[in-house]
Amino acid sequence: MIRQPVTSSNLRSVGYDPASQTLEIEFNSGAIYQYDGVPADIQDGLMHSSSLGSYFHQNIKDRYSHRRIG
Repeated sequence: MIRQPVTSSNLRSVGYDPASQTLEIEFNSGAIYQYDGVPADIQDGLMHSSSLGSYFHQNIKDRYSHRRIG
């Protein structure tokens, strides 16, 4: 999945596959996680948020099944 760099104190890059609704996030720590079943409007909200880290913690982190891939 291709991720695009983001400006955030917590997130380094974000990718999204609308067909599978998979959100992939690379954190500044280097860890990469995939989140399953994330609707496009949640991904869009993340990308347009003034604070990506806060949006992630409030709307994604504990709401979707996820796995570490890197």
